[in-house]
Amino acid sequence: MGDSFYLAKIGQQVPNKNILLAGVVFMAESVKILNPEKTVLVPDLGAGCSLVQSSPFDQYLAWRRQYPDALCVTYINSSAEVKSISDVIITSSNAAQIIESIPADRRILFGPDQHLGKWLSKKLNRPMIFWSGSCQVHVLFNEKRLFELIQQHPDAVVIAHPECDESVLQHASVVGATSKLLDEVKNNPAKKFIVATETGIFHQMKKLRPDVELIQAPVMDENCACNDCPYMKMNTLEKIKAALTNFKPEVTLDETLRLKAATSLNNMMKITSGQTVQWPERFTQ
Repeated sequence: MGDSFYLAKIGQQVPNKNILLAGVVFMAESVKILNPEKTVLVPDLGAGCSLVQSSPFDQYLAWRRQYPDALCVTYINSSAEVKSISDVIITSSNAAQIIESIPADRRILFGPDQHLGKWLSKKLNRPMIFWSGSCQVHVLFNEKRLFELIQQHPDAVVIAHPECDESVLQHASVVGATSKLLDEVKNNPAKKFIVATETGIFHQMKKLRPDVELIQAPVMDENCACNDCPYMKMNTLEKIKAALTNFKPEVTLDETLRLKAATSLNNMMKITSGQTVQWPERFTQ
């Protein structure tokens, strides 16, 4: 269990030739890109992602071509096709390390999550050009209702994922990837947390700290379960059992596409393991 970066690494490290990734399809694609010899299964091929949908390949390519001298930093929440025209992939847990490895004189394109990009740009004091995508779950957290909730629970620690809008992030004591939010709940002696991210994290938090009170940050419509990712919730025990029994659905990729996409993912792996990457001077596709 872990975030996209952790699961991509584990996919390379395990000796098993068959992997079932209970998550969304872009995560399974990343494992397949890095492990072409392995069979990668998913419970449901329909488990997509709003960020993938909001960054169609043709439009992302046209955007890239507008800035041929820039390096394209792409969030792992993207299609294999988009990864194939990116220079390096990042996750929310390793983004700062990767961006800081890019020479200061190089322009940076950042996509597809503009909110994560803007948070990183401000945190690292690094100008970027943003794709206008956003996560349909995180963008719906509402600042006004969050402010009211904080007044009701002044003893609560507010923690948030950087895919949230800046107006929400400004109220958080801790902003970080899933792994960082889990660590905060585990290690902070506080007894109450307001959590601005997808609800699936609550199960793990409760396992780590059964003694704490966890309060979901509010969205605009209090009658809507909009902070549940509909794609993640497509994974069920029944579908997992069926995939293991029938050995499908299987994630497959055209080898030419896989090789192109592997460059950006491998650059991520190199940088996070302390290696140096040779960046291209221009984008030529």
